[in-house]
Order: sequence, then C-alpha cells, then structure tokens
Amino acid sequence: MRLIFMGSPAFAVPTLDALVEAGHEIAAVYCQPPRPAQRGKKLQPTAVQLRAEALGLEVRSPERLRSAEEQERFAAVKADAAVVAAYGLLLPQPILDAPARGCLNVHASLLPRWRGAAPIHRAILAGDEETGVTIMQMEAGLDTGPMLRVGRTPVGTKDVGRLTAELAHMGARLMVEELASPSPPRVQPKDGVTLAPKIAKAEARIDWSRAATCTERQVRAFAPAPGAWFKAGGERVKLLEAELVHGISAPPGTVMDDALTIACGSGGLRPSLVQRAGGRAMPTDELLRGFAIPAGTILS
Repeated sequence: MRLIFMGSPAFAVPTLDALVEAGHEIAAVYCQPPRPAQRGKKLQPTAVQLRAEALGLEVRSPERLRSAEEQERFAAVKADAAVVAAYGLLLPQPILDAPARGCLNVHASLLPRWRGAAPIHRAILAGDEETGVTIMQMEAGLDTGPMLRVGRTPVGTKDVGRLTAELAHMGARLMVEELASPSPPRVQPKDGVTLAPKIAKAEARIDWSRAATCTERQVRAFAPAPGAWFKAGGERVKLLEAELVHGISAPPGTVMDDALTIACGSGGLRPSLVQRAGGRAMPTDELLRGFAIPAGTILS
C-alpha cells in the first residue's frame, strides 16, 4: 500500500518501522520541524525525522498544512492512506480527504476517554486501572472519529515512560493489522468523553497537601520527563520513583526520617530515585550523602 506517514515524537517511531517491515511503500514522511532544544538551543530534529532519514525516506516538515500549496503537494502523493501517530498538528479537511482511504490515527487511549494531546499522562494522573490504543478514522474534530480497532493494557504501577513505550508498540501492531484487514468503523460512544489537554509546567510541582496516592501517581505520570519536583534548601529536586508509606500523621511536607520519607495530606511517600537540578538521576541515599535534608525539614 502506498502511504504517507505523519508523526513526530519517539512514540510514533515503532509505527513507522512496522509499516516499513510490513512492506508498505512510504511515499513521504511528515513531521514537526526541528525545534530549539536543551541548553544550547540548537535545532533538534524530531525522533521521526531522524528515523525516516536513516531509512532513506523523504521527509517533509511544514510549519502548517493550511495553505493551498501544501495541501496540493500532499494530495499529489496520491497515497492510498495516511497513517498518523502523534503528529502534533490538526489536519484540515482537504488533507483528511486526500488519501483514498483517508487518514488513520494511532491514539493512545481508550476513546472516547482522553481525547487530546496528553492521554497517557492523564490516564496515570487520574488513577485509571486500564488504558490502551484506539485506531481511528480521522475527522475534523479532536479525536472524535470512528473507532476501527482497540488494544488494552493495565496501567498498574507503570510510569509514563514505560507505558508510552508499551502503547507505541501496541499501536504499531494494531495499525499494521488494520491496514491488512480493515475493520468496520464504530461511532464513538457519547458517554464517557474526557479531554487530555497538554501538560502545563505547573502541574509537575508537588503539592504535599494532597494525598500520597495522588502524589505517587503524579511522580509516575511525569517520569522520566519532565519530572515531578519539590524544593529543598532552595534547590529544585525531581522525584522520579517513590513508594507509598502508610500510617504517617504529620504536617504535609515534613521529612519524617533519614530515608527522606515525606508526609503528605494523607499518608506519605518514600523517594527511591531523585535528581538534583542539572545532575543525574540517583538513589535517594546517594543524594542524602552529599545534600542533607534532615528529619523535621518542611519541604515546599
């Protein structure tokens, strides 16, 4: 099948690889343009661009797809279908209509739950027991199109890094299956719709007045990046792994012992993997050997 692939982050790479391995012709790869990244603000290509170039595929990275010129260029590929996985731009109707089979999307949630940009983070933050991938036929609305194929997995204690990798490979498998054997479309239920807006920077800061169960989910939802964080000694410390501790009663943010057990609004957390600003991730005991946070400290 002659395909256009549209994706940007690492989540999309397994789907691109799976399409190539299945023998499909990838006529063009669309991804977000390189953006300034890290301290040097050097332009950094997306993970999809790097992989596509390694595969010898044509890469296109327009800033937007609303101009008639870009839409004509897209249509001129004469693709059988476009496969979309975390591309990062809403697709105008002329783009959706151009391929013979339209545009098929790998969406990392059990639609209609968590429509939007950050479905994996939101599922963990909300304490969902289960999540998954929905292959959907795209339309102009935000993740509102008919569902074609669904895969499920328990969330358990997975952090966002592990869960993203799992769903990326699940989505790749489901998309290859859908292209090989199309499923009848099913309209999304009207009940159970929730939105998954992009994560705001402020959401990563830990509020110790919240229940420990909520804060533990926050840690997993932002690990490994951007990392849930708190301040100690005026310095930002990321909390990358932590376990729940029960039976704690103290003012929120109180350090309870020399293992950095911290009281929350109810219960507590014991960090096991932390990271100082500008440093590497390390076990908590290693941090405490060079950065004292004594019992009785009130963290902010």
